[in-house]
Amino acid sequence: MTTSQTTTGTPANSQLGTLMMIGWSGAHPEDGHDVPFLLSYSLGDGKDGPEAGSEAMGRMLGQAGLLVGGELQDASRTPSLPLTLIVEAGQAVLTMPVFTAQCPVPPEWLAAADHRKQVYGMFATRPWPEARPGGPVSEDMLRAYAGDEGVIRSSAHCLIPVRTLRGSTSS
Repeated sequence: MTTSQTTTGTPANSQLGTLMMIGWSGAHPEDGHDVPFLLSYSLGDGKDGPEAGSEAMGRMLGQAGLLVGGELQDASRTPSLPLTLIVEAGQAVLTMPVFTAQCPVPPEWLAAADHRKQVYGMFATRPWPEARPGGPVSEDMLRAYAGDEGVIRSSAHCLIPVRTLRGSTSS
């Protein structure tokens, strides 16, 4: 279905381990148009193990102003959220204070991002060690992880405006 990609972080966040990001799209039940999703997660391979990594991810998200386990935030209405998403040449690049993530996204994701002008970001605190760097992720694997009620409740959720390298919102 898609391929996960490694992110870069600061050495001070070694508890987080390998941070990853993956993108997919799915039909919205109310309007029938696809919604582009980005999922950021850790492999749980940090220096102090998966539990410490989960706690570190929660702290990092909180420091960025994201609400773990809280309501859906809208970054376009909360300019203080330090999130930037640039979509260009089949790639999504997400920048936050402590990491930058880049991943290839499929054409249907690009079309959905262009149509909606925003992406639904899910920032998981629960590690996903099965989704390794560069490895394929099947729809069933993605559905099992991203659709797990525990993962959903322990994540931060945010609508992120789409920008291009030209510095403007996608049009």
